[in-house]
Amino acid sequence: MTERFIRFLQLLVTSFDILTLNVVFFVVIFLFPGNLFSTHWEYTYLAIFLSFAWITISLLGNIYQKKNILSFEIFTKQSMRALVYLIALMIVYLFFFQQYIVSRGFILIVLISIPISFLVNRFIYFAIYEHYKRKDYLLDKVLFVGYNNTSKKLISYFEENSFNKEIIGICDESDKVNEVYHYPILSSISGAFDVCKKYGANEIFSSIAPEQNPEIYSLMQFADQNCIRFRIVPDISFFVKKKVHINYINEMPVLTLREEPLEDLTNRIKKRLFDIIVSILITIFVLSWLIPIISILIKFDSKGPIFFRQKRSGKENKTFLCIKFRSMRVNNHSDLQQATKNDDRFTRLGRFLRHSNLDEFPQFINVLIGHMSIVGPRPHMLKHTDEYAQIAEQYMVRHFMKPGITGWAQVNGCRGEIDSLEKLENRIERDIWYMENWGIWLDLKIIFLTIYNTIKGDKNAF
Repeated sequence: MTERFIRFLQLLVTSFDILTLNVVFFVVIFLFPGNLFSTHWEYTYLAIFLSFAWITISLLGNIYQKKNILSFEIFTKQSMRALVYLIALMIVYLFFFQQYIVSRGFILIVLISIPISFLVNRFIYFAIYEHYKRKDYLLDKVLFVGYNNTSKKLISYFEENSFNKEIIGICDESDKVNEVYHYPILSSISGAFDVCKKYGANEIFSSIAPEQNPEIYSLMQFADQNCIRFRIVPDISFFVKKKVHINYINEMPVLTLREEPLEDLTNRIKKRLFDIIVSILITIFVLSWLIPIISILIKFDSKGPIFFRQKRSGKENKTFLCIKFRSMRVNNHSDLQQATKNDDRFTRLGRFLRHSNLDEFPQFINVLIGHMSIVGPRPHMLKHTDEYAQIAEQYMVRHFMKPGITGWAQVNGCRGEIDSLEKLENRIERDIWYMENWGIWLDLKIIFLTIYNTIKGDKNAF
């Protein structure tokens, strides 16, 4: 499918969504009893807010990016998720700006109508997309140069994922082909020029590097002169047996084993500002009264300090002092033995503090200092870091980012005692997934799930 048509689809569906949002809003206004629009400007302000809120959410969430709109399932899922954020922002707007004059019945109807309308939008878009995507003038006619496992894998990927590409065939030396394949071998590499002209190819994928065959240089030049996009698909399976990402340093390609959004300075600033703002609010409105109350209760419950400070492994495996409310009796095994479900070291108050996650609240001070983030992999004591690094291959990868008060692993059931390699690997897998998929919205989701799990109760919280 041509890039121009994809951009047209993106513009079309974006405009249609914003139009639908406003049409639904004002239709409900005019159908609602009483002339709300002419008597109360608050409804107009709300409509303007919703439009700008949706634009902001869609930009931050990259809802209309190419990989989303070309998949009905992904696009619909992303859109419904964004609508949840839109509804949440609408409720926050009505509450903080004290828009009490806005009818509750009106709000309820809008909250029901907008998701239904957007869902209808997605089906209309799906019908339009399915109708046009197989049109000949929208198909990219692709020629593959090189018959090998790399080219066959790429062809299979195009077939399975319904990319709008018509595969013409393959060009390679006939003596390299020793099997029957469902795409024809049209010519040798030197004959690729004539094949492109004959079949009208507008894209070439070469699984043969120019260093392997100098004729590729001539083919690249021919492609440029005839407005044909030329793409090289290097086979690096001999060196690396897993998915890699390609970056460039001064035009030199650099392969990395994973993509980390927080390597970008802008993203690090976003996350740090988020941490600081939330931590300051928690410190002012929660810790200011929670610390005195818990301190008194701890002193009455058992002898020892109010806070438990322990050396733990932070970002880049640097040691820091993690602060918690003390939940155990003072003992000599705190730096050697992890907490277990029926641990007799817990105080009566300590069990409640751990089960309710209140013991973690002083770690917002760690966040303000910069040792931790609100969301990230949970930090482990130094002894366990040394042990786990020896038995789990990717354990130290989670130390590429700051540890967190809560994390993706914790809200997915991977918390509590680690008494098997499987539990450790599940936690590592989720921590690395978070590192590779970080986003502000994901942090908000994890915070929400943490609060939800605390209220609901977590069997692994002890």
